[in-house]
Amino acid sequence: MATNITYHAAAVTRSERCALRKQRGLTIWLTGLSASGKSTIAVELEHQLLQRGVGAYRLDGDNIRFGLNKDLGFSEKDRNENIRRIAEVAKLFADSATVAITSFISPYRADRDTARQLHEVATPGEDSGLPFVEVYVDVPVEVAEKRDPKGLYKKAREGIIKEFTGISAPYEAPLKPEVHVVNNDIPVQDAVKQIITYLEEKEYLPKQQ
Repeated sequence: MATNITYHAAAVTRSERCALRKQRGLTIWLTGLSASGKSTIAVELEHQLLQRGVGAYRLDGDNIRFGLNKDLGFSEKDRNENIRRIAEVAKLFADSATVAITSFISPYRADRDTARQLHEVATPGEDSGLPFVEVYVDVPVEVAEKRDPKGLYKKAREGIIKEFTGISAPYEAPLKPEVHVVNNDIPVQDAVKQIITYLEEKEYLPKQQ
């Protein structure tokens, strides 16, 4: 860890930033198997929030590995670091009064718990942490494998891809997610509605005019 560094609190408090932007920040963390529909749901969720005038930004698993995490592989250690970095970035977005939407397999329960705990800890200068909404996009591996738009499961079965979640590496399903979307064959709009309904019930979204 770096030494001789000092955390500099923002000149604008989070409450002031939320008041100015007329919304609050939080992280919506979508988790599930490859081909479970996470990215499709995340794209539509971002679109619907933006249409409502809510500032939102989607962090996609593949896209992040083109840049921020291009130095990481798929070993358990690298997966852990991948999620740690994403959690830090998501918290920065949430702290800026933006709704951060993450779409990552994030197969290990401990890593997701770490991401949640990171949000729960108050940033220096603030009185509280940030909301963290875990959304479990749940499909059986057989269903995900039938979809397999990238042909990844086939390559994993053939041994071309090592450490593939659901085949040669584990996926630890959430025990108590805030939202549980069973995504076998429902329209994407219905999946997104479940998430938005939860956000409205918790009053995380500005009231619609």
